[in-house]
Amino acid sequence: MHQHHSTTFCNPGEAHNAHKEEKPQEEQVVSGGAQNPDYAVTFNSPYDDQNPQDWASCKKLVISTTACTGTLVASFNSAIYAAAAAVSSTEFKVGSRVTALGTSLFVLGFASGPVIWAPGSEMLGRRWPLVVGVFGSCMFTLGSGMAENVQTLIVCRFFAGLFGASPLCIVPAVLADLYNSTYRGIAISLYTLTVFGGPFLAPIVGDFIVASHLGWRWTLYLPAILGLANSLVLLLLFRETFAPLVLVQKAQLLRQQTGDWNIYAEQEKLKLDFHAVVKKYLTRPLRMLATEPIILLVSAYMSFIYGLVYALLGAYPYVFQHVYGMATGVRALPFLGLLLGVVLALIFILGQHRSYCRKLEANNGKTIPEWRLGPAIPGAVVFTMGLFWFAWTGFTNDVHWMAPTAAGVFIGFGVVCIFLPCFNYLVDAFLPLAASAVAANIMLRSAVAAGFPLFSTQMFENLGIQWAGMLLACLATIMIPIPMVFRAYGSTLRAKSKILVEAASEVMV
Repeated sequence: MHQHHSTTFCNPGEAHNAHKEEKPQEEQVVSGGAQNPDYAVTFNSPYDDQNPQDWASCKKLVISTTACTGTLVASFNSAIYAAAAAVSSTEFKVGSRVTALGTSLFVLGFASGPVIWAPGSEMLGRRWPLVVGVFGSCMFTLGSGMAENVQTLIVCRFFAGLFGASPLCIVPAVLADLYNSTYRGIAISLYTLTVFGGPFLAPIVGDFIVASHLGWRWTLYLPAILGLANSLVLLLLFRETFAPLVLVQKAQLLRQQTGDWNIYAEQEKLKLDFHAVVKKYLTRPLRMLATEPIILLVSAYMSFIYGLVYALLGAYPYVFQHVYGMATGVRALPFLGLLLGVVLALIFILGQHRSYCRKLEANNGKTIPEWRLGPAIPGAVVFTMGLFWFAWTGFTNDVHWMAPTAAGVFIGFGVVCIFLPCFNYLVDAFLPLAASAVAANIMLRSAVAAGFPLFSTQMFENLGIQWAGMLLACLATIMIPIPMVFRAYGSTLRAKSKILVEAASEVMV
C-alpha cells in the first residue's frame, strides 16, 4: 500500500472511527456475508478529511444549509395552499372541506414518508433520496397547480407530501452525520426553525398571492419553482454524508489507485433485508406506540402541538378577517407574531446549550435524556397562556387586533419550546432504537395533524372564537404535566421498557 494514501484497514478487534463519539448499535436494514477484515476500509484516526465530521466548517455549513432549505420548502409547501382553498373551491364548484383535503392529504403524505425515505437513506445514502424527494415533490406540486379538477389536485398534493417527507426524515440524519453531540443540538434547533418557519410564513405569502393578479394557482407554482431550484442546488453542492457510503467511495478510489481489488467497504458486501426494513420502520414503531408510555404520551403531546400549527392556518384568517375586517393578504400578517415566537424560543433554547454542555462534561460525556426536557416545562405553560389569551382577545373588535397577535408570540414560543426538547428527549431516551422512535413520532403527529385543517375553521365558526380557543387551551392545560412527569419519572419508565431491554440483548448477542 502506498504511504501517501494514509489508509486505515481494521481487524475485527479494532474500533471503527475510534476518535468519534460512540453510538449505540442498531440492527441494519441490510445484511451480508463474511469477507477478509484485513482489507476493510475505515476512517483514519484521529483525523480523516473524507470523514464528514472532520470536514471544514464552511463545507459543513453549505451542506447543512442546502439540506435544511429542502425542509423549509417542504414545510412551506404543506401550508401555502390553505390560503387558496376557498378560491379554488369556487372554481372547482365543490365545498371548502373538499379543497381543505389539499392541505390534509399533503400532511398525511408526511406521515407515510418515513417508511420509504428512512430505509432509503440507509441503503442509498442521504444525497439521492434527498434529491429525488425534493424533485418529486416539486413535480407533483406542479401537477396540482395545473390540475383541471379537484380530484387531480388532491391526489397530486398527497404524493407531493409523500415525496416532501424526504427532507423531513433525512435532514436530521444529515446533521447527525456532520456534527457531534456538542454542536448537534444547535444544528437541530436551526432545522426546527425550518420545520415551523415554513407553515407560519406560507400563509402570508399565499394570501398575498391570492389577493394579487397572479391567481390562486401560483400558491402551487411558487413552491414547485422553489423545489426545483433546491433540487438543482442539492445535486450540485450536496456531498454524501452517510459514513458507510463515504467509505464505499474511499474504497473505490483506493482500488483504482493501488490496483488491489481485495480492498472493500463493509457497505459493499451488504444486501437488502426487507424483514429488517419492515420491523425497524413499521411494525416496531407501531408496537412502541402501543406499549411504551413515553413514546405514546410525548408523541401525543407533539401531535397536538403540530396539529395546532395547521389548525391556525384556518383560524387566523377567520379571526382577523371576520372580526377585524382585514383584507385578504393583510389578514395573514398576524402570523408574523407566531414567527417571532419561534425565533425567541430558539434563542431561549440555544441560550441553555452551554449549561447542557457543562452537565454533559461533568457526567463524563454521558447524557441523561431527562435533561432535554428543561425548556418544555416553561414552554408548556407559556403555550397554554397564549391559547387562553388568543381565545379571549380575538373574539371581539372591542379589543385591539394587536392583542391576539401578541398572543401568537406566546403560542409560537411554546410550540418550539415543547416540540424540540420532546423530540430530542425521544431520540436520547431510545437511542439504540432512535430511527424507530422517530418514525413512530412522525407517523402519529403527521396523521393527527392531517385532520386539523378539516375541522378547525368550522370549529371556530360553530363554537365561536372564544369557546373554540378555550377548548384548545383546556386540552393544552391537561397536557402541561407531561414533560414534568417524564422529567421526574422518565428514568424509571425507561428501566422497565421491555423493548429497550430486547434491543440491549440483541446488541449483546
